[in-house]
Amino acid sequence: MAHEQLVAIRTFMNSIEAELARSALEAAGIDCMVLTDDAGGQEPPLQMTGGVQILVRAENAPDAEAVLGAGLQDAADHEER
Repeated sequence: MAHEQLVAIRTFMNSIEAELARSALEAAGIDCMVLTDDAGGQEPPLQMTGGVQILVRAENAPDAEAVLGAGLQDAADHEER
């Protein structure tokens, strides 16, 4: 069985933003995971040094980018109103 290659498609400044992106991707049917090095949640300030990444399968990366990009466009449209 071949291992799936995971790629980081976005890096966020904190886990809250990353979890919102994860929710959007999962709602679109794209499996993903959040990767952070914050000592298991004991040192949240460490998130600011390396960020919090969203990982998806390499073959899902274009679709995941489209989902997250659409969310950014929706937010920009809302702010213009």
